[in-house]
Amino acid sequence: MKKIITIFITGFLAASVWASGGSEVNPSGNVNIAQNTAPAQPLRVGIMPDADSLPFMVASDYGYFDKAGVKVELVTFSNPQERDAAIQAGRLDASVSDLLAAAFFAAGGFDFKVTSLTDGRYGIVGSPKLGINSLAQLRGKRVALSVNTIIQYTVDAQLKAAGISMDEYEAVAVPRMPLRIEMVTEGQIEAASLPEPLLTAAVASGAALLSTTDSTGIDAGVLLFSKKVLDTRLPEVKSFYRAYSGAAQAINANPDLFRNYLVEKAGFPEDIKDAYKFSVYRQPVLPQEAQITAVLDWLRARNLLDADLKPGDLVDSRAVNDL
Repeated sequence: MKKIITIFITGFLAASVWASGGSEVNPSGNVNIAQNTAPAQPLRVGIMPDADSLPFMVASDYGYFDKAGVKVELVTFSNPQERDAAIQAGRLDASVSDLLAAAFFAAGGFDFKVTSLTDGRYGIVGSPKLGINSLAQLRGKRVALSVNTIIQYTVDAQLKAAGISMDEYEAVAVPRMPLRIEMVTEGQIEAASLPEPLLTAAVASGAALLSTTDSTGIDAGVLLFSKKVLDTRLPEVKSFYRAYSGAAQAINANPDLFRNYLVEKAGFPEDIKDAYKFSVYRQPVLPQEAQITAVLDWLRARNLLDADLKPGDLVDSRAVNDL
């Protein structure tokens, strides 16, 4: 079973590759952050060039981790396969990920636990050339996505909220996200699902925004930490989260200060800089049990998981308790 789970995890479909560069943003760091003596070895944290990871980048670049007294090395991955392979090989202490991956890790016997939600955004866009401007129009229609991934889960959840079941639309596997944008804007397919920042890029190209996970209350992005690290380095992990919280507050307080940063450091496309709607980053908190149950139920309904997992098997609350 562990071998099957490992193969499935490493087969997660790729995201797009973004470059990174410098930044001119210099936001205020007036946030109370508890001090902690940093260890010789940094916490190695895997991130992706997306909305979920933005506060971690800001915390690193603008000294929040330093103020908290914790050493952190951010390791950027361009696709989920590389990230998950690094987790399995023991090269990361933590990683931005999602609840589906957390379930597969738990089923496969890997010791990574969900320690908090992250605040990214996934959405569905409709083809302007085909006149698709509402979720209700997608019954019996095609949606470009990456199958058996967090993308498909969010599509099913958003369509379910609109009264459309998972067998009432046609999921079309289109692994390359830029191709999804091209297909939906050119009228080659009725709709497509994308994460930020490509969701905003699709809208900027003329696609109609039909739904987003934050507008429908769907949480799926999470941060995973190794249980070994939680057991042996918990004070550092708490300091890490205090720094994250400080950076998140800075973004929330004045997101426009970070528009240049999106392009110059976070690698977002230049043409979406002004149109991008920043996520509102919450204080670190675990996902609600109902959200985890929904993911586990979905995996079983899709015949992707047969392990008898419960929500408590996926989470560890120690990192965010009493922050």
